[in-house]
Amino acid sequence: MSASQAAASRSANPAENTQPVVLDCCGGLNNVDYSKMDLTVMEELLRYFNLRDSSVCVAVIAIIFNPFFWNVVARWEHRTRGLSRIFGSPHLACYCLGFVIILLNVYRSHSITVAMKTQARWEAMERTDVLYSGAAFLVLGTVLVVGSFVALGFTGTFLGDYFGILMDEKVTGFPFNITENPMYWGSTANYLGLALIPFTEQIYRERSQRRKHE
Repeated sequence: MSASQAAASRSANPAENTQPVVLDCCGGLNNVDYSKMDLTVMEELLRYFNLRDSSVCVAVIAIIFNPFFWNVVARWEHRTRGLSRIFGSPHLACYCLGFVIILLNVYRSHSITVAMKTQARWEAMERTDVLYSGAAFLVLGTVLVVGSFVALGFTGTFLGDYFGILMDEKVTGFPFNITENPMYWGSTANYLGLALIPFTEQIYRERSQRRKHE
């Protein structure tokens, strides 16, 4: 029996066809009635976010601009050696770019913290364990970031390879023996900690002030 005949036989005997009909991607999405979707949970979460706040816009711009800036500058330096010529040395040029990156990251962290403090409060976050979890994430992130910096050095951390400053061998010690990208994971843990600590810290500060007035 050919494949077409087998398919016709299955269609003629639907009771014998026990395999479920699999909808293709586009057909499946077209068959969904979006008007019947329950968006209550999403609406409840969006109630805590004010995306029109100016501090949120500033934080988003800082998050997008920082990696865009240093990647563009580093690639330009790699192609033209423009910064090395301006500063007279690839090492000095790398140090100056690294210092600018540090300042940008400090401002980004500050803008994110300010933006989070302007948002509405979520009652589920008003717990002591949330504060301790934020502190734990900050400690973990700091260990990974500082460990990466110590292992790579200043030029290894701040795009020294784009300036022609290469390391003698691949770094395989701590924290690179734990994760391949400890700097990225450490930064992620730090920002998660920052998202938890200022929120709960502000709550406990206001509670303590109310107790004093009572």
